[in-house]
Amino acid sequence: MAGFGGHPGLAALAATACIGLSLMRRDLGLAALAVMMFGGALLAVTSAQPLGTGGRSRVASATGADRSVIENGLANARERASIAIGEVFGDDAPMARALLIADQRQIPPEMRDRYARAGMVHMLSISGLHVAVVAGAVMLFLQVARVPPGTASLASVLITGVYVAIIGAPAPALRSAVMLGVVAASRGSQRPTSPWASLALGAFVPLVQPRTVLDLGYQLSVVGIAGLIASGALTTRLLAPRISGLRLRISRELTASAIATLLTAPLIAWYFGRISLVAPIANLVAGPILTVLQPTLFLALLLAPVPPVAEFLANAAHPLLMAFDGIAIAGASVPAGSIAVIPSLIAAAGSGCAVASLLVACVARYPMRPVVVAACGLAVAAWGPLVRPPVSGEMEMHVLDVGQGDAILLRTDRGRWIVVDAGRSWSTGDAGRSTIIPYIMRRGGEVAAFVLSHAHADHAGGAGSVIRALRPGTFWDAAFPQGSGIYDEALRAARESGVEWQRVDPGDSLTVDRVTMRFLAPDSLWTSTLSDPNDASTIAVVQFGTARFLLMGDAEAAEEEWLLRQGRNKVAADVLKVGHHGSSTSSSDAFLAAVAPALAVISVGAENSYGHPSADVLAALGRVDAQVMRTDLSGTIVIRTNGVRITAEAKGERWDISRE
Repeated sequence: MAGFGGHPGLAALAATACIGLSLMRRDLGLAALAVMMFGGALLAVTSAQPLGTGGRSRVASATGADRSVIENGLANARERASIAIGEVFGDDAPMARALLIADQRQIPPEMRDRYARAGMVHMLSISGLHVAVVAGAVMLFLQVARVPPGTASLASVLITGVYVAIIGAPAPALRSAVMLGVVAASRGSQRPTSPWASLALGAFVPLVQPRTVLDLGYQLSVVGIAGLIASGALTTRLLAPRISGLRLRISRELTASAIATLLTAPLIAWYFGRISLVAPIANLVAGPILTVLQPTLFLALLLAPVPPVAEFLANAAHPLLMAFDGIAIAGASVPAGSIAVIPSLIAAAGSGCAVASLLVACVARYPMRPVVVAACGLAVAAWGPLVRPPVSGEMEMHVLDVGQGDAILLRTDRGRWIVVDAGRSWSTGDAGRSTIIPYIMRRGGEVAAFVLSHAHADHAGGAGSVIRALRPGTFWDAAFPQGSGIYDEALRAARESGVEWQRVDPGDSLTVDRVTMRFLAPDSLWTSTLSDPNDASTIAVVQFGTARFLLMGDAEAAEEEWLLRQGRNKVAADVLKVGHHGSSTSSSDAFLAAVAPALAVISVGAENSYGHPSADVLAALGRVDAQVMRTDLSGTIVIRTNGVRITAEAKGERWDISRE
């Protein structure tokens, strides 16, 4: 629940409500969990990174120069593990990295969408479940080897701790390791410990880095374990007195899966725009496979210095990975197996309150009061979309992480949006549906215009979905004469939705509130001689106050030269969205010297097959003293300006990049 959409203050209020609900139950263990959630949210509020006064040096520190020795050590361990995984697992490395070290950068959006529809997205990354599986496998091995119980328990905790350190101690894994240590200590001292107290301690330890509270993996891990504890209490109270044997075991597993799914549903809906109806069954089927798969992956990583053995284990893991993915494919393909939802911030808060109340109801002897509170939370969620969000008075540019593609959202000072490009598409969806639409809807505000830089699939893939769902006021397009099914679909969506189409010509402008977008290219006479849509990209300067943002689409050197011939002063900007994902065919020295950006943003997919961004382009940006931010490294990047001062934000950190 904590940290919905980067709003830890709201999470603190929700956690306060959870404390009140726990006091109804008069359960100190549950109250401890609620206090932990409240403390984590307040840590995220009070320990937020201050804006750097030395903007350029502060941005450089984001690479890790100002991290502690421990943080650097963990980061280095994680990087070494990532390299070893690539060497051992080959084509299976992207999935293995996700399951072993929580690195999802190489997981394509269509795969994340598939797991979200199947309700298995929490299994796609290392979590407390994965660590518990490894610990259980170690414990089983030691028991088979007839190691004394006390020694086996201690050895299991130590080996699990080594595993967590090797993978860089991601928050969910650290939480699980602490809980396992608490349980082992409790057994060793023969002093029973409340599972809620264990969860509170395990969840609090990762918060030594306060931004952890905003991490999705951490949130899913904590809420999921809370669901398992609550389901255990519910099963003991309601099912155990009535049934026994295999029926009780199956009922216990189904109940645990169902409650964990219900409790994590608001988070999945918020981040992925989906609620899966098949999740309890999919998780029940995938669980046994993961139980065998996770120790196999761990052993392969641990034995990476012995290539023949590591390769044997990696080959053994391959069919398990295929079976695991096959369950996700089957779950995602069930007709009406998932519901597309687009929660607003208020709806998410109401759902969070309902989740906390449901948690209390599961463990309460008299559950009616928390059930009533849960119903009120759901009512708030249902009516939330009717409440208009407050406006900041600033302009924002959101460069979304959509993999190898572009999707840029401009938010005006009055909360309206201009969408520039819509990412790519795949066989079962597109970035418009999976990323852009949920991103805008949960923040609120109408879409005033949609601008398409050019018709290539990595920019236009989600255009049809965005136009149909959000119905922008106008659709601006360079109208380059190149037929494509994706582009035709965008035009058809505009016509069917009654959206006005406008052809881009140099000198045209679009003003929304106090934000002005001036189109610099392409010129129809110039484009008539071209065969490549990249050099017919729509290029625009966005201005708010004195702050200027230059959006280059996929423009290459030829179009840059054409722009310079029209006037070098036209392209000067504080922020540059680098052309063509940082390709070596763009961003010439002469052009970058004319732009002279303080910040250059590159939208690019992690370890893409094109080799973007080019090392030559990065060097050229360095020569004009531009700081560089990349979506493959930083995820979604948000740049804000009040018309004079400019700040950039990514991964919970914020920097001042205004010119001196």
